[in-house]
Amino acid sequence: VFQGRILAWRLVGQETRYEVEVKTPYRHRFPLVPREYLWVPNTCGCPPLREGGEYLLMARRHVNYERTLNRILLQDDGYARPWTPREDRLVREAARHC
Repeated sequence: VFQGRILAWRLVGQETRYEVEVKTPYRHRFPLVPREYLWVPNTCGCPPLREGGEYLLMARRHVNYERTLNRILLQDDGYARPWTPREDRLVREAARHC
């Protein structure tokens, strides 16, 4: 779970790749660098993430079977909401209990 700002997006094959500036990592099981690519397995714009927007994102690390691909994937059951101070407060409170 992290707060990120969308810098750019690009369609790559049947997926959408977002370039994200990682603002605040809240809870992560793998290291995040200040700039990451976030992959969405569709080209329909779902969820709708706009350039310049800040979001609270819950994504998963995806490593393929051959271990040649290691990326951050926002799946259909992932979480992407516009970032607000309220969202920040809720995530910080939840982190204390988890």
